[in-house]
Amino acid sequence: MIGFILFVCLLFPSLFPVKLPHSAVEGTEMSRMLAVDFEIFGIVQGVFFRKYTQKRGKELGLKGWCMNTPNGTVLGHLEGEKTQIEKMKDWLRYTGSPQSRIDKAEFRNEKEISQISFSNFEIRK
Repeated sequence: MIGFILFVCLLFPSLFPVKLPHSAVEGTEMSRMLAVDFEIFGIVQGVFFRKYTQKRGKELGLKGWCMNTPNGTVLGHLEGEKTQIEKMKDWLRYTGSPQSRIDKAEFRNEKEISQISFSNFEIRK
């Protein structure tokens, strides 16, 4: 009997609407909006690291900025969907620009946000 009921539910889902808990809805957790600051250490100046960071950020639909610091690092801020932020964090940790050498990537102040506060991804001087 239970098998028949399941069959009918699957065949005619509109007859038996089911409300799933918020956490059970696919993609809900991953579509959260985040903001995070980053600093990248290594050979990251003079190797087009900021330009490649801007390009990758735009490809992922992220907003924010990056800039060189006086101590030889690249500092920045990212805003966007959690899944895209995670992809960018991996890119910053392991890929970077072709001629760069990433020794360390630090991420700070990660927080959930309700809306994006930047209109693009810019390189700051």
